[in-house]
Amino acid sequence: MKSITVKDGTQIFYKDWGVGQPLFFHHGWPLSADDWDAQMMFFMNQGYRVIAHDRRGHGRSTQTATGNDMDTYAADVAELVQALDLRDVIHIGHSTGGGEVTRYVAQHGNGRVKKAVLISAIPPTFMVSEKNPDGVPKAVVDGLRDGTANHRSQFYKDITMPFYGFNRPGATVSEGIRENWWRQGMAGGIRAQYDCIKALSETEFFDDLKAIDVPVLVMHGEDDQICPFLTTGARSVKLLKHGTLKSYPGLPHGMPTTHADIINADLLEFIRA
Repeated sequence: MKSITVKDGTQIFYKDWGVGQPLFFHHGWPLSADDWDAQMMFFMNQGYRVIAHDRRGHGRSTQTATGNDMDTYAADVAELVQALDLRDVIHIGHSTGGGEVTRYVAQHGNGRVKKAVLISAIPPTFMVSEKNPDGVPKAVVDGLRDGTANHRSQFYKDITMPFYGFNRPGATVSEGIRENWWRQGMAGGIRAQYDCIKALSETEFFDDLKAIDVPVLVMHGEDDQICPFLTTGARSVKLLKHGTLKSYPGLPHGMPTTHADIINADLLEFIRA
């Protein structure tokens, strides 16, 4: 397995397939690079180099008890990008990975980033606060913490229902998709995933979004039950200098998996533009 060791000794696992312009995929909490299977296969076949890593504490990377915060996540990405000497990269982030992309591009990406994509992403900020009065209630975030800390396995099975919109009337439920989400989540470290909840829910990205000077595509399902569209994607695009919004009526948080054909086609159009 490929990995690099970053400055604090943490090993970061990554996949690096194909040749051509590099596309770097950033996964959501509490998953791994495997969550991008549908995109990695598609874009490699389209002639792109595809890279995806397991965030520290997640998947096959070191199960860290420290550094589980957005600044460190972005710094880890910067070390991997430098180690692979990637340039003209398009960074694509889903959910928490969208926050990671935002922080990385704003603080480390100068001269190496061509474009960015935020899919169902947490910016500009997730939880209710003075700056975000209609954000996700703290009680919901505390529920994520309790579920992760005290009954992780069952909680990770249950959360797949709203994550993929499988709880909606008439939805076609894929047990394979649910089990794959659970598999990825349980492969990571409980402490790192617990700490990541603070990073995803409390980090503010207002200044990061304003600082980004490359084209950014914001893709968001209007029926996102995890990162509500109106308080995340719809606001992020207004803070970007070169932002474009593409919203999807009825699509869920996990739309890169449930609607990969739609998402991949729109990503390809943006990448080629």
